[in-house]
Amino acid sequence: MTVWVFAESADGAVAEGSLELVTKARALGDVNVFLVGPSADGAVAAFGEYGASSVHHLDTGDNLPSGPAAAALAPLVGEADAVLFGTGNTDRDVAGRVAALLGLPVVSNALDLSIDGEVAVHSEILGGTLGVTTVVSDARPALIVTRPKAFVAEPNGGAPAMLSTISVPESGRAASAIVTERHVEASDGPSLEAAKVIVSGGRGLGGADKFDMMDELAGLLGGAVGGTRAVVDAGWVPYSYQVGQTGKTVKPDVYIACGISGAMQHIVGMKGSSTIIAINKDPDAPIFALADLGVVGDVHNVVPKLIEALKAR
Repeated sequence: MTVWVFAESADGAVAEGSLELVTKARALGDVNVFLVGPSADGAVAAFGEYGASSVHHLDTGDNLPSGPAAAALAPLVGEADAVLFGTGNTDRDVAGRVAALLGLPVVSNALDLSIDGEVAVHSEILGGTLGVTTVVSDARPALIVTRPKAFVAEPNGGAPAMLSTISVPESGRAASAIVTERHVEASDGPSLEAAKVIVSGGRGLGGADKFDMMDELAGLLGGAVGGTRAVVDAGWVPYSYQVGQTGKTVKPDVYIACGISGAMQHIVGMKGSSTIIAINKDPDAPIFALADLGVVGDVHNVVPKLIEALKAR
């Protein structure tokens, strides 16, 4: 079995999500990585350590990467069993373009997959309430977009992967799209995806100013701040905070849900957390059915007391 993984590098580093995909891919067969980014420094050793045998590097310079990447990737994967993509903007764009070039479907939202003669993709529908399995047709390769945190990145001590450099191919009008500026959102603490502790606020907080309380609690715990779709839609916090089906999927060691009722849209994004602590004044809030520890009380009273106790330690 041969499995390809699409990956991007940023600032010379390999994204954690790419290593998750390589870890899964090595359990299925021989792993080739198609890496897009300005540098492959460190990628050869990193991907090799997680099980990849080869890294094919494409540097598109200032060009928007999707068009050239798809044009270069499509002819390489013709004999492969599957190509795995993450849910990043470039991943999904390239997956769609490769599908169009090869005349193949894309299966999205994958939580797991298996290859045993046929490719079976496991996912969830109806807000995560029902699991389904999609069997991909005999056409190869199977193009699969996976959910974040679906797999755990685990090194296996492999040797550095073999590196090959790919020239930027002709990609028609797509080559005329140029990246003119890049903006990175400033952050004082860990990202939501990497945080071991997440303090997340919902509509029960009552207003945008109450997120100062979330920031303080997260800071004391060395964590990150998240939010529900409702507070993002209300403009209380930016979209980068959103946890849920249309936001980020997280799996921290501890997830503290403050004033969050537990709508399925939100639950889908955080139900994989190791320990879930819910604070809500409604004893019938759905979040308590998922929580490992539930505190029935007004979040405006409970959280300040928690902050006070942490400061006193």
